[in-house]
Amino acid sequence: MRRYAYAWITLAFFLVSFALHWFFGWKAYADDAATHGQVPQMAEYLNEMGRDTFENWQSEFLQLLWQVVGLAYFLYVGSPSSKENDDRAEAKLDALIRMVGGEDAEQLLKDIDQHYMRTDGVSPHGHDAEIAKAAGRHLSGVARRA
Repeated sequence: MRRYAYAWITLAFFLVSFALHWFFGWKAYADDAATHGQVPQMAEYLNEMGRDTFENWQSEFLQLLWQVVGLAYFLYVGSPSSKENDDRAEAKLDALIRMVGGEDAEQLLKDIDQHYMRTDGVSPHGHDAEIAKAAGRHLSGVARRA
């Protein structure tokens, strides 16, 4: 529950605002019908409120959802327009750990990856295979010189 507190609070705000929107919409619809000497019809009200609600969702909710969730997704998968500048520094640090870490290097990297929610040493931007090859080439060159 605590881990997803932001989502629960957002859901509560959404449900309360949705209920109040429909409640006050009914009040306005009933007042409008009374002004014209008509009896409010539930089916007509549901059609009108459904239309208004989905118009709002299209213009506000879906737009915001795309901007927040869509951009977060593209940042996660590592689209070129969302690359962070930390990738190069992280790659260098991974290579250094592999070079000087000895036999514990891979376990240390796995522990760090697990702590920071990377999967099997793969960063969200997916450069680890290239880094491993480059580190391997460098290490084999160091071993030949020694």
